[in-house]
Amino acid sequence: MKTYQIVGIGNAVVDVISQSDDSFLAHMGIEKGIMQLIERERGEVLYGAMEGRVQTPGGSVANTIAGAGALGLDAGFIGRVQDDALGHFYADAMNEDGVDFVNPPVAGGELPTSRSMIFVSPDGERSMNTYLGISSELSSADVPAEVAGNAQIMFLEGYLFDKDKGKSAFLEAARDCRKGGGKSGIAISDPFCVERHRADFLSLIEHDLDFVIGNEAELKSLFETEDLEVALTKTAAICPLVVCTRSGDGVSVISGETRIDVPVTKVVPVDATGAGDQFAAGFLFGLAKGKDLETCAKIGNICAAEVISHIGPRPEANMQEMLREAGLL
Repeated sequence: MKTYQIVGIGNAVVDVISQSDDSFLAHMGIEKGIMQLIERERGEVLYGAMEGRVQTPGGSVANTIAGAGALGLDAGFIGRVQDDALGHFYADAMNEDGVDFVNPPVAGGELPTSRSMIFVSPDGERSMNTYLGISSELSSADVPAEVAGNAQIMFLEGYLFDKDKGKSAFLEAARDCRKGGGKSGIAISDPFCVERHRADFLSLIEHDLDFVIGNEAELKSLFETEDLEVALTKTAAICPLVVCTRSGDGVSVISGETRIDVPVTKVVPVDATGAGDQFAAGFLFGLAKGKDLETCAKIGNICAAEVISHIGPRPEANMQEMLREAGLL
């Protein structure tokens, strides 16, 4: 059985990206700058209205795992796709990115492969309209215990919490990973996701996870506070490692009594898609390689800076080369 340095569980979503201006968004009734869940029919309308579509395999944690694979980790991803054209595109693209797509496409699956229509505005803001499809039906049956049990790091996607079977798949995977001596953690994903499942999130973080990665809004949402310092302190009280990305203000990492704040160089993004996902890829790569937390955060920042310099949520540069040049590999 193959053992992985990192395994992700998350939504397997094909990102369909096109560039559009604010008047187009208003005309189509798309709310700018946020992620909205949509139904199948609305998805078909938006898909049809997109010009110059670019398709890439997406999904927040899948992007992170692809980034970790690009940095050189042995990486696997667990997600659910239909046995349709987009599903095969997704599985093949993950494998080509050097990530083992652990589950084969589901023949006769109940719903089509998930897709997110992403409209990128001239200012780099992204407006995401996601049809969840089959990926949200992920359950324990999709998670091989031997894969979870042999993973050095297991990374879970908060969005999957929306279904009970996704929740139980998470719990089992986190416990299998820890039993095998690995570390499990979560990408909080979205403040709205937290609002829907706050008690369950907090319980999972306190009892079953070794680390949490989120941005300011997500961590504040966990404890219903507007004060980031309060949110950080409270999260650190229940979780051994807390990583908070603060966009232009850098990154705060808390482990036990130790706190590290790592600044970033502010840049205007070409496309902000994937910044948090690639930060997580770099940070977890550092963790898997036994680097100190400050170095982990610096690697994360380099990965985030690379991904916002171009369209699309996955790295395009040779990331190992970039880390060598920065003296971080």
